[in-house]
Amino acid sequence: MGGRARNKQDAPLPLELENKIEGKVTKKLHDRLKHEAARARKQQRMAKQPARNTRPPAKNFKQAPTAGKRKVASEPVKVSKKKSKVVESSSDDEDESENENAMDVDGAPAGGWDNAPIESDSDNGIGSMSEFSSDDSADEDEDQEVAGSDEEDEESGSDDEQATQMPLSLLESDSDGSDESGSEAGGMESYDEFDTDEEGEGAVTFRDMEKRSRRLDAAQAEAEELGEMELAAAGAVVEGEREAFSLPTPEQVEAEQQDPLDLLQVQLRIQEIIRVLNNFAMLREPERSRAEYMEQLQRDMCYYYGYNEYLMDKLLQLFPINEAVEFFEANETARPVTVRTNTLKARRRDLAQALINRGVNLDPIGKWTKVGLTVFDSPVPIGATPEYMAGHYMIQAASSFLPVVALAPMENERVLDMSAAPGGKTTYCAALMKNTGLVVANDANRERQRALVANIHRLGVSNALVCNYDGREFPQVMGGFDRVLLDAPCSGTGVISKDASVKTNKGPDDFSMLTTLQKELILSAIDSANADSSAGVIVYSTCSVTVDENEAVVEYALSRRPNIRLVDTGLGFGRPGFTSYRGRSFHKSMSLTRRFYPHAHNMDGFFVAKFKKLSTKMQIEDNQFVVPTGSGATLKQRKKKKKRGN
Repeated sequence: MGGRARNKQDAPLPLELENKIEGKVTKKLHDRLKHEAARARKQQRMAKQPARNTRPPAKNFKQAPTAGKRKVASEPVKVSKKKSKVVESSSDDEDESENENAMDVDGAPAGGWDNAPIESDSDNGIGSMSEFSSDDSADEDEDQEVAGSDEEDEESGSDDEQATQMPLSLLESDSDGSDESGSEAGGMESYDEFDTDEEGEGAVTFRDMEKRSRRLDAAQAEAEELGEMELAAAGAVVEGEREAFSLPTPEQVEAEQQDPLDLLQVQLRIQEIIRVLNNFAMLREPERSRAEYMEQLQRDMCYYYGYNEYLMDKLLQLFPINEAVEFFEANETARPVTVRTNTLKARRRDLAQALINRGVNLDPIGKWTKVGLTVFDSPVPIGATPEYMAGHYMIQAASSFLPVVALAPMENERVLDMSAAPGGKTTYCAALMKNTGLVVANDANRERQRALVANIHRLGVSNALVCNYDGREFPQVMGGFDRVLLDAPCSGTGVISKDASVKTNKGPDDFSMLTTLQKELILSAIDSANADSSAGVIVYSTCSVTVDENEAVVEYALSRRPNIRLVDTGLGFGRPGFTSYRGRSFHKSMSLTRRFYPHAHNMDGFFVAKFKKLSTKMQIEDNQFVVPTGSGATLKQRKKKKKRGN
């Protein structure tokens, strides 16, 4: 190794140059460079001390190579500041022989470190150097070696300062962590060559890498917070910087009816009106009233979202302006698909694993239910899997869980579901009762009973009795139930995302008819419950968000049946019901009811109220008690029909 070998092969590249060409820095190279730097520091200390016992080498003697030293063939070197020994020659032949084995005291080869051989690591970690095999009798071979060494010396230069430049640069690179010194001397590439610290803290090491990572995360968080502040400041409207908004004139409104605006323009005007209403005192037009802004907003939102004016006005009265927009936007997107585990046949954990194995992406609905799963994505129809056909689950909206959770049926009880189709709540009650007791599943629509019966059979329910009566005929048909569930027919304003026709086909007559029906049904449900039982619970629910179908109906029931009272629903979330609405006051216990909205709870709009029946008899006057037997609406209608027939 080192100079040109006898077989005339090129000398191998030094390890630092080889790895520099390959673009990598190995641990072995790093340890090697540290070893060289330590040796260079020792050589500097030796160079400063005066030379002791120096003597010129024998002229006709070839110095044997010493372990740990490098043997380099080069031109005679001059005495420098860092030399403690000088090798002199007396003749040309002796010069060639001496230069072949001449050794610098401090370990720096005369030909430079770039052409120096690489020491091999031994087993004990101490660097050793292989010896050249010399033959005194082969003068021609020696001449060829010297000639090859001379050529290498001419390429690398014989200057002594250039020869000692390499170890000094390695020393600076290893001790100071300077990338520049290592690169100028042709040494190693630093670990942080491309990862410099802007604050000048030095090279990145494995020890402070985590610390710097946390510092970078903190800086990024600070930058994001600053960006949000700048965005908020940019969005803040300062009076005078933004053009004032003006309502359209009556002539412009008439023109828009003939030639409607683009939806984007209508959306921008809705945003401007909302901005003015939020800061009405500062941004309003002096000659315009708040009612005019609300009228224009209602007109634009009817056109933008597709509602009729009556329903838009009724829904706008429920929420503040900003929340109303969120409600209408939530109605434009479908709610997540949810399924209920049928605990009569499966457990939720096993069902979830089976569906996941089929590629279904799902999660539990929430902490409030132990049987619900939300399906985000499914490669197969969720209503056609073997698990569905076997009755392990039922596709059911999360809002439909709520009335059954509030009802909380127990084993061996008698439960009435007055409006049971298509069977989601009925089968849920049967599962909670573990197929004990009795569940009377009634529905007035015979066509819908087909789905009810099919689901009861598919889910393995064996304690259900299906009947087809008008709910207002109870309790004359059957009474004395421990618990009664009334999911009353309603306008469907909470499920607009499923049925967009509600936007246009619901008017004043529909709401009047529905509220009358709901009031009659809730009286029949209350009278069908048995106050003498341990339960005596009635749950009233609708998939509507209007006050007319919810709080107003509950208030009517409280006024007509003083033997009941509202109790807590047991639902840990949801908004409390209205105790006052547009100048109308309700019972103070109305806050025990619960409201659910699509934009707030990511489920269909829903209302749940829970009653407790205190007694079967009802006092109407002093010392006069009656036992109510339902609304009797159907009996009155039958009598009227008979009279007309006669």
